Amino acid sequence: MLAAERVRMTRSTIHDVARVARVSLSTVDRVLNDRNRVRPATRARVEEAVRALGYVRNAAAANLSRQRRFRFLFVLPAGANSFMRNLEREVVAYARSLAAEGVEAEVRLVPPFDGEALFRELDALTPGAFDGTAFVAVDSPAVRRAVARLQAADLGVVTLVSDLPADLRAHFIGIDNIRAGRTAARLLGGFCGDRAGRIAVVAGAMRVNDHAERYAGFRQVLAQDFPHLEALPPVEALDDAGRAETRLAALLDATEDVVGIYSLGAGNRGVVAALGRRDPAPPVVVHELTEHSRRWLLEGRIDAVIRQDPAREARAALRTLLALSQGKPFDRDENRVGIEIFLRDNLP
Repeated sequence: MLAAERVRMTRSTIHDVARVARVSLSTVDRVLNDRNRVRPATRARVEEAVRALGYVRNAAAANLSRQRRFRFLFVLPAGANSFMRNLEREVVAYARSLAAEGVEAEVRLVPPFDGEALFRELDALTPGAFDGTAFVAVDSPAVRRAVARLQAADLGVVTLVSDLPADLRAHFIGIDNIRAGRTAARLLGGFCGDRAGRIAVVAGAMRVNDHAERYAGFRQVLAQDFPHLEALPPVEALDDAGRAETRLAALLDATEDVVGIYSLGAGNRGVVAALGRRDPAPPVVVHELTEHSRRWLLEGRIDAVIRQDPAREARAALRTLLALSQGKPFDRDENRVGIEIFLRDNLP
């Protein structure tokens, strides 16, 4: 017995149509109500599912656009990364503020930098259960395959903080990471002045695009404008403070001419701990303004913070997913996240 025939033994619902057509509820809504643009191949799948299921619209279905609830899945890295925990809280808080508009958001956590874990979460995502997803991308062949499947189901896909190739997602929400790295180099170049030497770089993992792009932008500016400074190969600490402390301390012990530190990921508690026994400590630039980095700025233990606003990212992600689910355009410029620079003198 075919799946469609089994469903027909009971009254078919819009959920059945979405499942058989392998699309989101929002896409079925748009096809049934002839609203907004739907790709011809996707429309054909929905119409075939309607015919196969013998689906009959009723008054509730006709008014679906006014009664629709929207469910979005956020997949974020687990762990002690303060920025990610702030982002998680902002997603939950903003979704709660949109509850009257029928918006719900579920957050699931996966190990950081684990492409296989991210793939499993995305691959298990049923389009009929969610109307869109936002996640911090790990660029791997498996993740690309999972995202391509979601695209084929006409599910809204948004990347956060770290991106995928543009043709695989509807929108990226985060800072321009090449420019962030260039900004860090400009800051450290100014802090170091004429002093020649090498810059120690602490990363989470170079297999994620945001960290790779920051390092690329950083090296560009050093080569162009500060040739007396050399960026060392990144120490990969997987955003773990203990690992960052151990590996950076070992690097500093083995390298005499380190004149600056750029921490382009998380794990900054370990970076500061490794520098605590150096006198004088070299200038330090880190990412993300947290309770810890704020205190370090005030204490003079670090020199500058490059920030992306987690509240703005959460709002932009939910607004974008909602617009995609409704087939409405969204303002890409309004959803752009800028780079902010904080010193001890301009802390908010």
